[in-house]
Amino acid sequence: MTDVAARTSIDEQVEVLMSNTGYGDDQIREMMRQELRERLIEAGKEGRPLRVYCGYDPTTTDLHLGHTITMRKLKQFQDYSHDVTFLIGSFTSRIGDPDDTTVRKMLSQAQVEENARTYTDQAFKILDRERTTVRYNHEWLSELTFADVINLARHFTVQQYLARETFRKRYDEGDPIFLHEFFYPLMQSYDAIALKTDVQVGGQDQLFNLMAGRQLMKALDLKPQIVIAMGESLPGTDGVRRMSKSKGNHIPILSEPGQMYTSLMKLPDGAMSLYFKLLLGWRQDAVDRLMAAVERGEKSPQEAKAEMAFAITEIFHGREAAEAGRQFSQTAMQQGGIPENIDEHPIIADTAVVDLLAETGLVKSKSDAKRQIKGGGVRCDGEKVASADELVTMDQLPVVLQYGKRKFVRIVKG
Repeated sequence: MTDVAARTSIDEQVEVLMSNTGYGDDQIREMMRQELRERLIEAGKEGRPLRVYCGYDPTTTDLHLGHTITMRKLKQFQDYSHDVTFLIGSFTSRIGDPDDTTVRKMLSQAQVEENARTYTDQAFKILDRERTTVRYNHEWLSELTFADVINLARHFTVQQYLARETFRKRYDEGDPIFLHEFFYPLMQSYDAIALKTDVQVGGQDQLFNLMAGRQLMKALDLKPQIVIAMGESLPGTDGVRRMSKSKGNHIPILSEPGQMYTSLMKLPDGAMSLYFKLLLGWRQDAVDRLMAAVERGEKSPQEAKAEMAFAITEIFHGREAAEAGRQFSQTAMQQGGIPENIDEHPIIADTAVVDLLAETGLVKSKSDAKRQIKGGGVRCDGEKVASADELVTMDQLPVVLQYGKRKFVRIVKG
């Protein structure tokens, strides 16, 4: 048991663990609060920790800053000595959680495995490596027979599924809903059973799936999981929509320090308060005081944003790298190092830096590009390109390539 757990009462745990949760219904929130309290008392009598998990689908190679909201909730459970599982959706990601616009492209197992390769290293930027169990849901989902799936599916109705906003919107607009998409909530529900979970953490956009897990557990005469649904979502780089890989408005955890710092500095001012609260853990009253100071002109929005950008970059890259990111931003963005209107070069696949340098005309040839990289004269979002083999990946975009002091090009998605 950690020192924090030893000196914290059950009521104090409940208060912290239920913070920043939202269900769209006060009665559901109160029910979850009460069930969490009862489960903590019960587990204490049994001399065991709660079993807690959250799932992350490797639909791309990157987790992003929005994912860290649920990771921080998992870390709170860890601080109270509960068992935390970081679940990689190695099976569910092949379908992808349906959204309200288009059908997700199905992935091959090879794509999923490649995407998931660095997920744990990314997660351990937040979670305690020594106290985190990592599981993959293909371990049990791939073992289900067709008869098993039919038996599980009989506990849900089509009407329930069509009540889900993502399905209802497409149905009302006459857009296709494919049968295989209905299996995603079913598969996520079965994860809870396979893990014998007490608590599942997820975003509010996952509430339908989280509650479906409760329903299936009840149907199978199991004690239903407690749902911890995060109440506020992190806005993406557009400052409006929830950060999402599929929307292209995300900041990857693996962003280079210069890229991460610069992306944070470019956020609309209105999104800043949620970044302080959700990523840096500021109390709402502290956030309110800061934003009031900005409103009164005592601190400029850029000063507040610089404080935020440095603190967040430091979390994922360390202080020295955050300093480098800040220096890049100040030099390149604020002191005219990058002109406001620079040429853009679209790409449709991961591309070698040497190819981009030649294609965009920053250098005369690939051989020249290799020489300049070796001499330290090429940067990608402020970071020196160390190897001629380095790629600019689609997940990184947009990025700024720089040759020397005055030549720049922005690489964007084609």
